[in-house]
Amino acid sequence: MLDITSADSIIDFAKKLKGKSLKQACGEEIRNHGYKGKGNFGQILEKFYFGYEPNSDAEPDFKEAGIELKSSPLKVLKNGDFRSKERLVLNIINYLEVHKEDFENSSFWKKNAHLLLVFYLHDKDSSLLDYLIKLVGSWQYPNEDLKIIKHDWEIINQKIKNGKAHELSEGDTFYLGACTKGSTALKSYREQPFSKEKAKQRAYSLKQGYVNHIIANIAQEENANYGKIIEQPEILDLVPSIEEVVVSKFRPFYGKSSEQIEHELDLELNPTAKSYFANLTNAILGLKLGQKIKEFEKADIQVKTIRLKENNLPKEDISFPTFKYEELVKTDWEDADFKSILESKFFFVFYQFKEQSLILRKVKFWNMSQSDILEAKLVWDKMVKTVSKGEIIKEVTQQGKRKTYFPKKKENRISHVRPHARNASDTYKLPIADKYTGLTEYTKHCFWLNASYVKDEIFLK
Repeated sequence: MLDITSADSIIDFAKKLKGKSLKQACGEEIRNHGYKGKGNFGQILEKFYFGYEPNSDAEPDFKEAGIELKSSPLKVLKNGDFRSKERLVLNIINYLEVHKEDFENSSFWKKNAHLLLVFYLHDKDSSLLDYLIKLVGSWQYPNEDLKIIKHDWEIINQKIKNGKAHELSEGDTFYLGACTKGSTALKSYREQPFSKEKAKQRAYSLKQGYVNHIIANIAQEENANYGKIIEQPEILDLVPSIEEVVVSKFRPFYGKSSEQIEHELDLELNPTAKSYFANLTNAILGLKLGQKIKEFEKADIQVKTIRLKENNLPKEDISFPTFKYEELVKTDWEDADFKSILESKFFFVFYQFKEQSLILRKVKFWNMSQSDILEAKLVWDKMVKTVSKGEIIKEVTQQGKRKTYFPKKKENRISHVRPHARNASDTYKLPIADKYTGLTEYTKHCFWLNASYVKDEIFLK
């Protein structure tokens, strides 16, 4: 029997869902559930299993027990491990009220201090009533995470107090993000208290990497191949942020060559190995070679080692993962992988060529401004338009080289598109055959960050 005033009773009742679908757990009555939209798995779960009407109250779903119920989709990796399919969206940020709060009495903390999480296996070929529930567990933030989450909340709040709610980005913070909530239409824009400019509606969210950490914890599959930067959470009481902790570990090595750093850290690395700079970064941070940086994994931080020429221009543009043409044209901007990457927090490690050596110049945490994200979106827009019209190839030269309509580096200050494949025959399917050649698949491409942008907007600033 479910006792909604008891946390233990609610959690035990929820755990009976494991291994079942909504149909199996709730019975045939849910066939005519009547819910529509992205969150209807959760709404059906709330009404037909836990027996309460879905709502958007400021209080937790189980008020007396202080528990908030959340459901979230999983995907399965090739090795059988579960991973989160997306970030975990929490409550809406009320710009007009949140600036009056401090963390301990905030709407975020009141609602989300204790989460009950139901993870289900997403299957695009099945009805959501048949999605299998794979993991169920409760989550309360460990002290080391809570210190970082509190700091993240304060960063978001300070931006609102500064009249910059319209400039909020998920890349501003580590574990707790401010993700867009709602469409890009004008109706999803909200008033903010310290600026006349309207801001997109946003919600607090736990980043996908952090959700993966929760999943591993509930499944008791925490990867041993993680190393921590912060071994003692108390250190975060003494420094402004985790960012400062990281940067302070690198500062003593500024101006030194990679060989000197190796020597000082008593290392013998293979400089031709692909993992050379990753190993050097780990050693500077006090981690074992080959370990993943736990705090970076939880925060979805993208680590990029950049080699600069003597004129400060990066030796290469920065590539991102290849995109599938069919997925590109059927995904809107809000759900686009490229947008997600641009909104990430990056950690750049800059080395510069000096004669035969590479000198560590500096490290920097960075995330792209909202105005630059919108400028880069023009590249994405053109790609979607080009591929969806089947207008890929402009001409084929006498030497057989194909020239495309894809966005070139000179067209956009920030980004461009070019091949990222083993060879020309390493391809993805096209949604529409190319009009000029009739090709139904094309060489893999990806979005790139221009080297000149990295120099001007990241290294020199």
